Amino acid sequence: MRVTAASIAAMRERPFGSHHELIQAHASLRPKKVAMIQEGRRITYGDLDVLMDRIAAGLQRDGIKPGDPVAICASASIEYGAVFMATLRAAGGVVPLAPSSTAQSLMTMLEDCGATILFLDAAVASALAPLRKSTGPTWVMLDGSDAGVRFEDWLPSSESKPQAVSMDPNAAFNIIYSSGTTGTPKGIVQSHQLRWLQLMRDKGHDYDADSAQVTLVSTPLYSNTTLVSFLPTLANGGTVVLQAKFDAVKFLELAQKHRVTHAMLVPVQYRRLMAVPDFERYDLSSFVMKYSTSAPFAGDLKADVLKRWPGGLTEYYGMTEGGASCVLLAHERPDKLHTVGCPFPGHEMRVIDEEGRELPAGQVGEIVGRSPVMMNGYLNQPKKTSEAEWYDEKGNRFIRTGDVGCFDAEGFLTLMDRRKDMIISGGFNVYPSDIEAVLVQHEGVLEAAVVGVPSERWGETPVGFVVPRDGCSLDASSLCSWANERLGKTQAISAIEVVSALPRSAIGKVLKRELRDRYRPRSS
Repeated sequence: MRVTAASIAAMRERPFGSHHELIQAHASLRPKKVAMIQEGRRITYGDLDVLMDRIAAGLQRDGIKPGDPVAICASASIEYGAVFMATLRAAGGVVPLAPSSTAQSLMTMLEDCGATILFLDAAVASALAPLRKSTGPTWVMLDGSDAGVRFEDWLPSSESKPQAVSMDPNAAFNIIYSSGTTGTPKGIVQSHQLRWLQLMRDKGHDYDADSAQVTLVSTPLYSNTTLVSFLPTLANGGTVVLQAKFDAVKFLELAQKHRVTHAMLVPVQYRRLMAVPDFERYDLSSFVMKYSTSAPFAGDLKADVLKRWPGGLTEYYGMTEGGASCVLLAHERPDKLHTVGCPFPGHEMRVIDEEGRELPAGQVGEIVGRSPVMMNGYLNQPKKTSEAEWYDEKGNRFIRTGDVGCFDAEGFLTLMDRRKDMIISGGFNVYPSDIEAVLVQHEGVLEAAVVGVPSERWGETPVGFVVPRDGCSLDASSLCSWANERLGKTQAISAIEVVSALPRSAIGKVLKRELRDRYRPRSS
């Protein structure tokens, strides 16, 4: 059957389908259309489809059956993207691992998922080498280095085609491991059906089928943050521009050069971009929509992005585990920048107290949610899965977010903090985000993070860590006094430390446990 734009649109309307089939359709309709760009390299849809066939055939040759895990741990590249999509063509489950993880943590995750093939690069190979086991997965080197089988040597011939396989909608599309900053990483199993439903959902949020779409990806491909923009761009026949390591000036240069229309960025990236001295010099008029998720996005920063950066701004709030998600169309509701928006249609959120009892609207508690896009569970960890669930009186399954917040009269959600980050000082609940919002109002403060540390008098007391703006010199004692003049008595900061940078995960989340550990010896 001849592929047309109409037939592709019809494919997208099916209750269930596959991303790799959409790529194949785009390759048939527009084989010369560029699918991915990485620095000076690019690959068309026609060539990507052929490469995906070869990789899928290679996976089947090596014993990968439907539902089997295939691990990838490397910097973003065209080869990485091709392996990800080709694993789906073989009906395998992609296990994208963070290269920033410790070698021991990576080995734990590989053993947990049971992958027999690992696609990696030289940097990861060097870190893993001391722990490598002869019984471990086959190493395939995406960058052509020699620590394992070179990718080009591993690939079957250019004429190779994979055997057609059926895809179980409930099988693992991918397994994304939690960061592991608070314990052993947990493998979050997301199904093929979940990812298809996300693609259907995105039709109403600017990832429409349009070959003119150009998405600049500057967050790691192992992150759900990245995948929710990477996957729909390819499924819709757009172009992905890969920036393997984020640099603010380089990002602006790439956006201008490639006439980028879409980008998913985490808040710290927005802050660094808006701080570029000659930001206005770059032509960003091609932007249709910018997105943000994964970390708190300050209202004043959203306002600055809306003022100085063309195109709309959409903030998503949700979890890799699923549950329910909120969306804030900031360009349409500039009066709600202090919120994360309202739940998506078909998504349900509630607020519960410490005992798991549902609270009425307007009261503050933990956010729980349910929707059609919810994780299967944590791989091999039924107890952890159970701990992440909450059931209402009708037996409906919700996912606990661990976030504290409340809904206003219009249904917009305001987040206070992570439940585990809330400070209980003198019997009062103190939200670090409230204190952080005051600290960043100081003209010399670029970023701030507040954590609770042990206190004999109060149980816990807030301590701040601040990053100064370029060229500014901050006196910690004076800044502490300045902040406490503007804070309530129960919020008073005990101390402030001036640091060159806040410890962050690869997708921009502040690692508050590291800050607590850093300060604890001084508070003992």
